[in-house]
Amino acid sequence: MISSELGYQNTAYSSLDFVSLIERKNKFQIMKKFAVVLSGSGVFDGSEIHEATLSLLAISQAGASYEVFAPDIAQHHVINHLTGEEMSETRNVLVESARIARGKIKPLSDFEAENYDCLLFPGGFGAAKNLSSFAFDGAECLINKEVERAVKTMFNAKKPIGALCIAPTLIVRIIKGAKVTIGSDKGTAKSIKAMGGKHISTNHGEVIEDPINRIFTTPCYMLDATILDIYNGASNVVKAILSSLK
Repeated sequence: MISSELGYQNTAYSSLDFVSLIERKNKFQIMKKFAVVLSGSGVFDGSEIHEATLSLLAISQAGASYEVFAPDIAQHHVINHLTGEEMSETRNVLVESARIARGKIKPLSDFEAENYDCLLFPGGFGAAKNLSSFAFDGAECLINKEVERAVKTMFNAKKPIGALCIAPTLIVRIIKGAKVTIGSDKGTAKSIKAMGGKHISTNHGEVIEDPINRIFTTPCYMLDATILDIYNGASNVVKAILSSLK
């Protein structure tokens, strides 16, 4: 013990203090990192904001971290969310997604699978209009090249991929034979089958895991849902993904 009379601060550490420090260090070292891909801001032409923000909350609550991405492209169109009418203006997907991410976002072209443990796509029409053309072309849809690269590199690295709401459609288009859910919509389920996927009907908060392809999906606002339903779905997907990494 160092005497305080000599002008030094006397700080005593117990064995429990060092155990606590080691535990915090280990937790930091094993913290899993998500890449979350957005498609704009707003359900009708971009990311569904509840699904996006509650996914980020669920990741943080689970003790993981995240970085947010979006492709640096023009939106397909802009919808007035008050009237539902198309507006005569143009917007950028990355710029709009930055609203949700509070500016902390990267262009999807910067994404590298080696830097992340998991990939997650919230829903919203942006997934079917900006990240893909599913809203217009159905089973014959095209996929944004940067989205396709991100999914394929994670898939090839055998890392888990999560998708909410309508986003599982773009996963099925990229990964043939994937097993997913979008809830119970028969038309979308038919398109999933036409793209070579398998659809499982689900209710609120339920997660379909495809263990072969490491894909995790939940319906969210593809069902008539409350914000609590959305939180439960997002949280359950995040938990299922993290459990698969143990």
